[in-house]
This record gives sequence, C-alpha cells and structure tokens, in this order.
Amino acid sequence: QVQLVESGGGLVQAGGSLRLSCAASGVTFMYIAMAWYRQAPGKQRELVAGISKSARTQYADSVKGRFTISRDNAKNTVYLQMNNLKPEDTAVYYCNRWGENLEVWGQGTLVTVSS
Repeated sequence: QVQLVESGGGLVQAGGSLRLSCAASGVTFMYIAMAWYRQAPGKQRELVAGISKSARTQYADSVKGRFTISRDNAKNTVYLQMNNLKPEDTAVYYCNRWGENLEVWGQGTLVTVSS
C-alpha cells in the first residue's frame, strides 16, 4: 500500500527557512522521480520542484535560488530545503511522483509565511 507522509511545515517569518520531509512507503523509491507540489488557498496545485532517479533537479521559476530538493534513497525520503521564504510561499506542500502522479496523496504539510 502506497503511503506518503509529509512533515516539517510551520509558521515562519518572511526571510526564514524550513526543511520539509516526505517519507514514502509501498513504492520502489529509488526507481521513481519525486517532486514537491503546493496548493495555496483558492489556487490550483502547482509543481514546486522535482528530482529524478539520478538526482537531476528542476524548479519552478518562483523558487529558483531559494529552494533545494534532495533525496535519500536509503531512507525512502525526499526533502525540500526552503530558504528566504516569502508570504507567497504560504501553501500546503505535498510530495508525489514527478510526472505521472501516484493516485495516493499524503495529508500535506502547511507552510505559513508571515510578512
């Protein structure tokens, strides 16, 4: 059974940092590309960053230079280091397979950035 569990969100002031984690189970983690998505209130879910099996990365223009995605295949975990956070980064953050999403989504982790 596929399970994705996100953690690490919270309330932070603008300019601050957070590190999100996503633990995956029920999938052959090392063989799939993973990504972080976010959904702000009243908006559609959007891709934030992706990381391939070979650790090639890609970022949304809005987070380039501020966010870093990484993975630890031994721990079946993908991370998102978020620096210099802005109020517009406020959203629920989710992880999932990059590209063709898995049917299962986790509960997400809420990131709130105050100005």
